[in-house]
Formats: sequence, C-alpha cells, structure tokens
Amino acid sequence: MIDKSSTAFATIPMQLIGPIKIIGPVVDDEVRVPIATFESPLWLSTDRGAAVSMRSGGIQAIIIDERMSRSVLVEAPDARCAAQAMNKLLARKQELGRIAQSTSRYAEFLDIHWQLIANLLFIRLEMKTGDASGHNMVTKAADAILRWILNEHPELSYVSVSGNYCADKKVAAVNGILGRGKNVIAEMTVPNKICRRYLKTAPRHIVDLNVKKNLYGSIVAGGLRTANAHFANMLLGFYLATGQDAANIIEGSQGFVNAEVRDHDLYFAVTLPNLILGTVGAGKDLEFVQENLRALGCAQERQPGENARRLAVIAAATVLCGELSLLAALTNPGELMAAHERLER
Repeated sequence: MIDKSSTAFATIPMQLIGPIKIIGPVVDDEVRVPIATFESPLWLSTDRGAAVSMRSGGIQAIIIDERMSRSVLVEAPDARCAAQAMNKLLARKQELGRIAQSTSRYAEFLDIHWQLIANLLFIRLEMKTGDASGHNMVTKAADAILRWILNEHPELSYVSVSGNYCADKKVAAVNGILGRGKNVIAEMTVPNKICRRYLKTAPRHIVDLNVKKNLYGSIVAGGLRTANAHFANMLLGFYLATGQDAANIIEGSQGFVNAEVRDHDLYFAVTLPNLILGTVGAGKDLEFVQENLRALGCAQERQPGENARRLAVIAAATVLCGELSLLAALTNPGELMAAHERLER
C-alpha cells in the first residue's frame, strides 16, 4: 500500500524564457514563460524565437475550438440491436446533455458522436470544462450518462466508461478531426532582415526545410495528422512548469507547421488542434505551479475558462518560438550538434 506521507518530489531544472510578444483577442501581452526540462539547449533555442517575436511585431494567436471528450462503450446482442439503440439515443441527445451538465456547474454539453463495430457501440461525449483540462469532469459525466443508458436500454451491457474513442493520451486521428482540448493557431511574420540577423538563415531555407523535413519526412515515417519538428519538447517543458498532465503531450504534439515566403519575409505558423491543459485541478495547488500561473496571468479572477484559454495561447506561442528556432538551426550544417555540445557538456 502506498504511504502518502512519504511522497517525494522529482526536481527538474526550470528557467524563464522570453519575453514572448503575443497579440490577439485572448492575449495581448509580453510574457516570460517558465520551461522545466533536462534538455538545457531548449531554453536558449526557445528564447531565440521569443527574441524574434519581440522584434517582429509579435505572435498572433487565436483559439478556434475547445472541448474535452470521453467515450463510453456498451455492448448489444447483435449489430441491429446496437444500431436501434443508437438511433434512440440520438433522438434524446438533449436529455443526455442535461444529464452531463448536472454533474458539474462548469460542464457545458456540446455534442455526442458514435461508432458501431459489429455489436459494440462507442459513444463519444464532448463538453466544455471551464478552466479545468476536464479529464475527470467528462469521466464523471460519462459515468452518469452510462448509468442512464443501461437503465433505459436493458438490452445493452456495460463494457467500459472509456472506450478509446476519446482518444486519451494516444496517437489518433479522431482528436484532430472532432477536437479534444484547445485548438490553437499561432502565427508570425518575420522580416527578412530579422530572420537573417537573429536566426542566421534566409526565409526560403526555412520554408524549404519545412516541406522536406516536416511534411515529406513525416509522411515517410507514417506520422498521423502531424508535421512538425519538435512540438513535444516545448509542450513538455511548459506542462511540467504549469502543473499539467504531461502524458497529454502525446496528442498535444500532433500538429502542423506552415511556412511561406511573403514579399521576401517569412510567414511562420503552428497549429495545435489537441492542446489539453488547465489552470485548476490536480497539480495546480503546488506552490511553484501557482507562482508560475500567477506570473503568466493565468490565476486571475475571470469568467470560467478564460484563464485556461490564456494559458493555451501562451503554450502555442512558446511552441512556435521553439519550432522556429530549431528549424532555423537545422538549415545550417553542424549548428544543432555544436549547440548541444557547448551547452550540455
């Protein structure tokens, strides 16, 4: 049995990078961002991207969708019975929504989706969850809905409160298609002179590398709804510093990089469709996490959900800074390894 009184803490080095200049409807601010990592070059690399944001007019960032999901799984005697049950449930979607919202004052029911595999019925519940990342909130709602379904449909039997159609902490296409977490886009135009001076490369070299490495390379590797160099690096460092469930970088790092030359300047954007994070819940009561959230402006008295949205935008801007800096380094032979040898030895 676990002795909770003997809890110890893993110490991970943490530094502030930036400030990052962010503009947009959710965040319009210059923000210093904490990153906790054992990979020390990540601080300087992401900080270089942050410096570029300050000299290029800032990173425009928007949230285009937000929702958390949980899928329940039930079993019918046969496929026909499962299909009939699903049609009846769809006709009562509003009732399912009321059940979901009754489980938390912060829950806002959005939609359900379904899949039939023979006699197995997968039902994906989607909700807004305020400032929480929402794992437990949607699971509690799913539990309540599942009890109701089994009571209303005795021909169905329980399999699991989580049927993997969610899909939680696994690489899957469904989250990018239907949405899970915050869907955030961050973009910036870097003037040609700034690109050459601070990134030590030309816009066309970054554009060319993005196509050949991020796009073609990901296709060759069999990447699933992803085309980026290292979103996971910045996300993990940001997640550990702000008390997030770090395993969510699995789906969170599925995202895309866009790069174009526009009038000799560099247009650079990152899209993160599955960014799962929150400002309340497990891990957020730790002293260093609270300090970081306050410094980021994500522990204010605001309407429910606004602190988490601010945090998501800052996370996306941080990812952009680190991604841009690495791609710039990779255009120059030997630069990446030289930086690691200099900083990690």
